[in-house]
Amino acid sequence: MDSLPTGFPKDFLWGGAVAANQCEGAWDVDGKGVSMADIEELPLEYSRTKVVGFKHTKEEIISASKDTSKYYPRRKGIDFYHTYKEDLALMKEMGFTCFRTSFNWARIFPNGDDKVPNEAGLKFYDDLIDEMLKDGIQPVMTISHYEMPVHLIVEYGGWYSKKVLECFVKYCRVLFERYHSKVKYWIVFNQINSLGGWGEFASLGMLEDGYEDWTSALYQGTHHQFVASAMAKKIAHEIDPGMQIGMMLGDDATYYATSNPKDIFANTQYMQRTVYFYSDVLVHGEYPGYMLRYFKDNDIHVKMCQEELDLIRNNTVDFLSFSYYHTKVISAKFDKPQDNPYLERSIWGWSIDPIGFRNSLNLYWDRYHMPMFIAENGLGALDTVVDGKIHDTYRIEYLKAHIEQMKEAIKDGVKVFGYASWGPIDIISCSQGEMSKRYGYIYVDQDDRGNGTGKRIRKDSFYWYQNVIRTNGEKLEFKGE
Repeated sequence: MDSLPTGFPKDFLWGGAVAANQCEGAWDVDGKGVSMADIEELPLEYSRTKVVGFKHTKEEIISASKDTSKYYPRRKGIDFYHTYKEDLALMKEMGFTCFRTSFNWARIFPNGDDKVPNEAGLKFYDDLIDEMLKDGIQPVMTISHYEMPVHLIVEYGGWYSKKVLECFVKYCRVLFERYHSKVKYWIVFNQINSLGGWGEFASLGMLEDGYEDWTSALYQGTHHQFVASAMAKKIAHEIDPGMQIGMMLGDDATYYATSNPKDIFANTQYMQRTVYFYSDVLVHGEYPGYMLRYFKDNDIHVKMCQEELDLIRNNTVDFLSFSYYHTKVISAKFDKPQDNPYLERSIWGWSIDPIGFRNSLNLYWDRYHMPMFIAENGLGALDTVVDGKIHDTYRIEYLKAHIEQMKEAIKDGVKVFGYASWGPIDIISCSQGEMSKRYGYIYVDQDDRGNGTGKRIRKDSFYWYQNVIRTNGEKLEFKGE
């Protein structure tokens, strides 16, 4: 009988994660097209607890694409496009052995349906990936992270269209052929289960107008993403079997509110429909019965042919990744997840539940017995600079507690090969569009309206995480610089 591990594997990947659209900036540089992220403005009046809306008409998208009078924070990002060498050097100083970022689809295919890729865009990623490798940092590359060219949205209707599927497969082939010898780990879609609310636009690039049956349309777009993931796996392994093609969930874990069997089953069904459905398809290779029944009971119609189903069945993913931030509770008495009264919450209202992290890791392992990579985990907080320093003990405490529970899960027998906390350097918030919602170990002098010097400052958490990596997760206490 194999002995259980006592800590993190010797070759465990430690690092951080960002998205191109939240950090790169340079939105109209070197031939880049307009992506869906570039049209999201930060209103002058906004609420820190309210997610920025992503509902648009075609006319609004076209207008925003041309508008330069309002502030669109992702257009500037943190100027990573020009500062990546200095920023990666700081990550190397921390000891990073992996860094997860994304290719901006509109930087490589400005319109999405271009005949040939934009060589200047590819050259940027050539240089970025080479710099990572030079610094001893393993690239973990996401292919689609809310960066669809807006042309594919207004012209074809996003992922509802098979034309977008074709464009995406072409995009994947270009990336795999160019980077197969440099990038081992690939995540096809960021949080593929982002169905509902803003995710319907950010993930699927779909607009509510123009469909007789909106729910069926959403699941049709999701099906096309399933086919795209399978096609990506097939193409990648034909080019280089050594490439590992993964899927990613937004964990969004829930508990049942009481021991009432109705609450327990309500939670089971909620997790099936919002989380497990996506991983069951891409890991097991088939649509689960519970979802087929849901489609039938709710008159949801998804067009799928046997060729597509065979493709999905024969090209399942190589690893599972997920983001973990918070948990909620479900009851048969209410429609949406509610806050857990037993948990504290961040100032943005996100519950803090380290034990839930261990719980999710165990549940995924029991369900799939597949290697896992933590693609995101972190605390958004307000940081204050005092005498040129940032004493972010709250962030250290949050991450320490989660890493401790990840270690416990590994001791439980769960196979986790890497951890990328979100985001190692302050970037534009995805859900709120703010700069002041900071996650990083590295402070960036920039405010919500893009003002500031852009100077990078090491926070206390920088030195703490440096020691965590140096000791392979054995030393989690903070001792200062």
